[in-house]
Amino acid sequence: MEFSAQSIALLLNGEIDGNPEVTVKSVAKIEEAAIGDIAFLGNMLYEKYLYTTNASIVLINKSFVPQKKTNPTLIKVENVYQSFATLLEAYQKIKNQKNGIERPTFISQTAKTGNNVYVGAFAYLSENVTIGNDTKIFPNVFLGDNVKIGNNCNIYSGVKIYNDCKIGDNCTIHSNSVIGADGFGFAPQSDDNYKKVPQVGNVVIEENVEIGSNTTVDRATLGSTIIRKGVKLDNLIQVAHNVEIGENTVIAAQTGIAGSTKIGKNCMIGGQCGFAGHLVIGNNVKIAAQSGIGNNIKDNEIIQGSPAFSIKDYQKSYVMFRNLPDFFKKFNQLQKEIEQIKQSAK
Repeated sequence: MEFSAQSIALLLNGEIDGNPEVTVKSVAKIEEAAIGDIAFLGNMLYEKYLYTTNASIVLINKSFVPQKKTNPTLIKVENVYQSFATLLEAYQKIKNQKNGIERPTFISQTAKTGNNVYVGAFAYLSENVTIGNDTKIFPNVFLGDNVKIGNNCNIYSGVKIYNDCKIGDNCTIHSNSVIGADGFGFAPQSDDNYKKVPQVGNVVIEENVEIGSNTTVDRATLGSTIIRKGVKLDNLIQVAHNVEIGENTVIAAQTGIAGSTKIGKNCMIGGQCGFAGHLVIGNNVKIAAQSGIGNNIKDNEIIQGSPAFSIKDYQKSYVMFRNLPDFFKKFNQLQKEIEQIKQSAK
């Protein structure tokens, strides 16, 4: 599908400098773009490519004035990053514009689907599943009994959502993620064995949540594991039973959160962080990558390290740590000199 510069400018409320009838059919980086592509220039380090690119259209900020003649049609916008994000969102919606029920699929007679729903081949919809309007269930998805999925969701291939879990509106769950598997609950027995504790809760994911590929969110032992609205989880994250993640918190890849930990809203958590269980993490907390969290954290803290502590103290400590080889070298030299002085005194 092709789009003209005129239609793109209308979408982005931009001004056209060049041919308004030129069309594009794909997006690309400015340094790699070909004829028929649209690119953008936001970082001035890439300005040189504006004068050599083969792109048919380039988005630029209204405040930017090219220093040389340009071949592409330019669309001038207030904020090129925001405009390009809007454009990509519209482009993705068009690419994913699917509806209808493919075959073969299994859809229980008690399942209910809304308007303009897409269900891909080999999907399995169990008893009493409910799917909202404009939601897309891609091939090879499994939805367990009583699962509820809201409006305008994308559930990508290979996702498994276990019984009784609830997904809000405008959510995206990427391929091979598992929602509602059993929490890690085992009671030690007298004979050194472990007895499984049944996990009878569920997972509740509120609206506008995005979950990356191969992420797992375990069901609660009792009650619900809760992902609040606006949360963004990266790939390869483990969320254990009865965890609660507050509104608009973002968590990068390979982070693990142990059972019953509560994370506040508007937090930013780097990759490969580890959380012990039963912790309370405040609002607006920032945690650097590879940190180990073993204690509660108050609101607005910024921490780093394993075990983690104030990032300013960590950075001071790290300077000292990095200088330890020189310190020990000098220390050993002083020891030698002291020994020499002792020998001379004798």
